[in-house]
Amino acid sequence: MVMPVISLKIRQGFILVFLLVVALPILFISIGKSYYASLVNATENTLEAHIYTLVAEVDFAENSVEMPQNLFASELNRINSDTFAYIYQDEEKRWQSESSLNQDLVPQIGQAPIGETLFEKIQFQDKEYWQMRFSLVYETNQSSHTFSFYLLKDNASLLETMQEFRQTLVDWLIIMGVVITVLLMIGFVWSARPLQRLDHEIKEIELGQATEITGRYPIELIKIQQDLNLLLASQQRQKEQYRKSLSDLAHALKTPLAVLKSSEMAHSPENNEQLDRINHMIEHQLKRAATGATDTWKKHTTIKPVCDSIINAMSKVYRDKAFNIDLSCSKEMFFLGDKTDLMEILGNLIDNACKACVSHVVITISTENHTLIIEVADDGPGIKAKDRASLVERGKRLDSYEAGHGIGMAIVNDLVSAYQGQLTISDSPLGGALFNVTFKQNVH
Repeated sequence: MVMPVISLKIRQGFILVFLLVVALPILFISIGKSYYASLVNATENTLEAHIYTLVAEVDFAENSVEMPQNLFASELNRINSDTFAYIYQDEEKRWQSESSLNQDLVPQIGQAPIGETLFEKIQFQDKEYWQMRFSLVYETNQSSHTFSFYLLKDNASLLETMQEFRQTLVDWLIIMGVVITVLLMIGFVWSARPLQRLDHEIKEIELGQATEITGRYPIELIKIQQDLNLLLASQQRQKEQYRKSLSDLAHALKTPLAVLKSSEMAHSPENNEQLDRINHMIEHQLKRAATGATDTWKKHTTIKPVCDSIINAMSKVYRDKAFNIDLSCSKEMFFLGDKTDLMEILGNLIDNACKACVSHVVITISTENHTLIIEVADDGPGIKAKDRASLVERGKRLDSYEAGHGIGMAIVNDLVSAYQGQLTISDSPLGGALFNVTFKQNVH
């Protein structure tokens, strides 16, 4: 199964969605975690500094401690502060800071390794606190005592700071998302302009307005430009060589054919018909060689005037036959190919239908899904189902088919195949044969 090709716009959209839906949220989470870790680290450093300040300010006694009225850490001197200090002696509280006087907070008692700090998060009455613990031994001549210093900071203040940072971060990420979106759109338009210019030059070549790509392009497209120009030049040389060989061959056959036409062999109706057929095909190839100065894929041919011209000719050729030709074709319909080739295809199909019909021929030309559809139906005897497959075989002798359907079908087959089209035969709603020719993506 062939996977569908994703357009550049959709790919650009995927990148934008990835950045907005995946990358920016990951960036938000990562920055948030890093900032929270920095807040916790700053809290640890602050509490550790306060611990050492308290140790420097304390005066130890046998069963008590003395602290100055105003501590160096100012937040410990304020009521309703979010930082609290305690000193315990052998698990008995000996001192607490003024900031903790209106608190019923109890630190998580425990002895840290002597001379080392221990930083941890504790929970008391459904509230979280960051606690720094430090223990030391006070020795006298008679005894030694272990004193533990506890500093606690309410985690709510840290969470509030974190929430404010997150809101600010969200605002900046929204701005960043808008900027990224705008920059990606501008970048896509800017980077797509060379492709649009290249597409425009290719369309000019299709219309026969140019023979090569001459614009200036970024280095990434220069190789494509060179390859396309080489391909166009090579194709043109091959076409010229093909036309020259075809013209030489057709001219070489004209003289022997003229001799055969004037010989006794041409007196037979069957032989004369075959000679006329050969002459018709030679004339067709000569016209293709003469009119094929430009590539057929570069041409746009309006279909309706061609149909009108052929129908007018058929009405004169078969003026002794009473029949109607109905045409359904819009004026805007185009065939991407040579006008002579289109006339050969339509001319042979319509001519065969006029020969085979009883009183009615219907020509319908339409488009569907970028496909040109040509239908020619008649109310004649039709073509047997067992004969249809061989009728559309390339190179098949077709004169054996009844009611004139075989005449010119070799040319139709050749041209339809040259344009990578498809020819099918079925029963017509009118009772005769229905010839259906489709050219994929051959119409604008």
